[in-house]
Amino acid sequence: MSDDISLSEAERSAGIVRCDACPVLCRIRPGRAGACDRYANEDGALARVDPLVLLAKPDLARVAFVEGSEAWRGELGPKILGRGEGAFVTGIGATTTYPDYKPAPFIVSSKHDGIDMVTVVTEGIFSYCGVKVKIDTDRYLGPEQATVRVKGEAVGHVTTAEYGSQMLSLGGVHHLTGGSKKEGLITCNALLALCNREAVELSIDGGSTVVVQSDKPPIVNGVLEERMRVGCGSAAIGMFAPQWKDHVDEVIVVDDHITGVLSEHQGGAFLDMKPAGIRVRGRRSTPGRYFQVAEPGLGWGGTNVSDPLEIIEKIDPKLAWPGLKLLMVSTTGEHSAWFTLDNELKPQAAEMPVPVRHVVERIAENCEPALCTVLFMAGAGGSLRAGVTENPVRLTRSVRETLTKVTLGGAPAFVWPGGGITLMVDVARMPEKSFGYVPTPALVAPIEFTLRADDYAALGGYASRAVTLEDVLARHKVRVE
Repeated sequence: MSDDISLSEAERSAGIVRCDACPVLCRIRPGRAGACDRYANEDGALARVDPLVLLAKPDLARVAFVEGSEAWRGELGPKILGRGEGAFVTGIGATTTYPDYKPAPFIVSSKHDGIDMVTVVTEGIFSYCGVKVKIDTDRYLGPEQATVRVKGEAVGHVTTAEYGSQMLSLGGVHHLTGGSKKEGLITCNALLALCNREAVELSIDGGSTVVVQSDKPPIVNGVLEERMRVGCGSAAIGMFAPQWKDHVDEVIVVDDHITGVLSEHQGGAFLDMKPAGIRVRGRRSTPGRYFQVAEPGLGWGGTNVSDPLEIIEKIDPKLAWPGLKLLMVSTTGEHSAWFTLDNELKPQAAEMPVPVRHVVERIAENCEPALCTVLFMAGAGGSLRAGVTENPVRLTRSVRETLTKVTLGGAPAFVWPGGGITLMVDVARMPEKSFGYVPTPALVAPIEFTLRADDYAALGGYASRAVTLEDVLARHKVRVE
């Protein structure tokens, strides 16, 4: 970073510096920070605001404690640094060289199991980025393809539901730069908050309002979700059928996707259960499995049902009998009811027997805690690669051939097959406050490329710019995690 000759003489006299870390090209007055709050003017020089984050390796941290002092608090002492293996330098706080017409801010040499390694460290500016959000809930959030909004602005859409989870796709270049300025800024702010593990309230057209926060339970229409379903209604029958034997005559597991009916199910046939004659609404699939028994909603099993008897279409007097014992339960065990048939074959609520209650509780026990998962997804392409090598396509090929490992803030990234370096990472695995922004708008995220030193030289990397970990610690303010 350096002063730009386009500054006027008056600006230079006033101590103003120009930041060229992104296309905004802020002119920063003394003692002030730029628009992204990542760079500041300190005594007439451009400086990073945040320290460079290093991740201490747990095994070496233990060595430092044993060989050093009982008062060790995470410092990297000379015995560790001398090995060249004391810490992993992340891109957090590294700053950027966008648009990467010069080498990455840090090219760090190290050793791993005696092998010379290089880690190229930078903070990438990602206009082509977004998040995929997995929300563990059976609650109805909204129709597939429905627009997801923040403060009234479109920031993404509902995508295909998965097993026990609802999925959202948020951000992307069209929301960041393809709409109005307001849409782009709100999208950027929402993505930044989600990636930094903060709570964001989302509203879904034709559906619900949901508060999403990484690694925290979702809040749907003001209600905190507690558990993820154990499986669909049919799966629940398969798991717990033997435990219901001798205690029930029929079990109906209510589910928005696949409602299970025990006596018709293969699980009931295995137990030699006789038909109970209770027919539920919806479209019958294979025996004991029914689709579309109700509309999606916030009630039993992710349906709009508040009274489970609503899904019973008919009771066959040729098969059912007075005193028939019927359990109705949801896929999370959150809802359950016990009935017996009277002399007119009408279900009457009754107190649930203890053995049956135990199985309902076991359904709940087998449900995992409901959480939100936020996956940052971006394309590490364009000029970002030019900060690593003079021939950018070689970096892509090196990643494809698994010669180069890609991490974000030290967390391993999944690299999608196909062209380019399209990556995805769970933000919960990254250090806190790993992400920043630039007001273009775009997100700023740490990214590291680690490979053998000889492979780095072979792909045309800036090997002569490599520095040691000791050099980094001596010349820059750092924070160790």
